[in-house]
Amino acid sequence: MSILIVSGIEGAPNLAAAIEKQLDMEVKVAGGRRSALSALRLQEFTAVVVDESLVECDQEGADALWDRSGLAVPVQINFALSGAARLIREIRAALHRREREQRLAHRAAAAAMESEMRSTITGLLLNSQLALTEGKVPEQVADKLRVVAELAANLRERLGKPGQVAAHPAA
Repeated sequence: MSILIVSGIEGAPNLAAAIEKQLDMEVKVAGGRRSALSALRLQEFTAVVVDESLVECDQEGADALWDRSGLAVPVQINFALSGAARLIREIRAALHRREREQRLAHRAAAAAMESEMRSTITGLLLNSQLALTEGKVPEQVADKLRVVAELAANLRERLGKPGQVAAHPAA
């Protein structure tokens, strides 16, 4: 996990050292848009912190930075008005927001997958049970359909109990 600071102020390296110490993360400094874009091509960052003055002077360049920052949390702050403590708070808050959003996204994805699985399992169970009611099913096929119906019923039951599927993924 690392942070990219994009700022042309003289104290940027000192600021980076303070952030590294407080957040226990590697911090790289880019003096401007070009060096920031080069750094973004070479490495993934957790956060990209851009000085507001650079954004105001070069909106197009700032947009290019945001576009190339990938999954990094964008943080824009006025370095001239903010001290290290405020910058650290802003970065920490942005990283916490990102973690929360990722947890919510994971939960939503898990819920969507569970819903799809429930639908598929219901279809398997229903169709296997309907096939068993047909009078012309050979006994070997009927035995296999019963196994499919039983497996689908077991899966449906496990999906109905929170944590059961995740606790036994191989079953």
